[in-house]
Amino acid sequence: MNRMEDPETITQAIANNVRAQRSHRGLTLDALAARSGVSRGMLVQVEQGRTNPSVSTLTRIASALGVTVARLVEVSDVPMVRVVDKSDVVTFRQGEVEARLLVGADAPMILELWDWRLAPGEHHDGDAHPPGTREMLTVLSGELTLTVYGKSHTIRQDDAVLFTADRAHRYANQGEQELRFIMMVAEPREAPDQ
Repeated sequence: MNRMEDPETITQAIANNVRAQRSHRGLTLDALAARSGVSRGMLVQVEQGRTNPSVSTLTRIASALGVTVARLVEVSDVPMVRVVDKSDVVTFRQGEVEARLLVGADAPMILELWDWRLAPGEHHDGDAHPPGTREMLTVLSGELTLTVYGKSHTIRQDDAVLFTADRAHRYANQGEQELRFIMMVAEPREAPDQ
């Protein structure tokens, strides 16, 4: 089954996983809303499978729960060795921005591997991750303008960058060709403060 063609399966997996993770932590909807900055109404829609949340919304929910986005979109249990077939990769689209979550794990630390594509002139604003979170990426094609701590950096094809991602950051394609980069997020496994 190609999950790109079956958004209902992904939406239901997100609903089940968010509800299960929230319940496991003994959090009310109001408490999760306060921790994540996602409205209670949006959380209700997510948990009832009535909406397909954005990457930013999923990231905020995942961070508040202390899990990866991969855990929230996971359709089945993770075995000891997990091979992710290309047909099982979850893709998020917003306009001309595409983010593919290739694989993720949440033990012993939270790790996510992403494949991003941005059309010329497009950008994605990343929310601040919990303290200690690092991101590293390499540009496969095009040129990335990465803005962190208010300062912009140009990362060209075949270059790589490592940065602390505990503040808002932006990935932008200011060039004339499609930008594609592979990114890994590494977040400490500590649960958020109660």
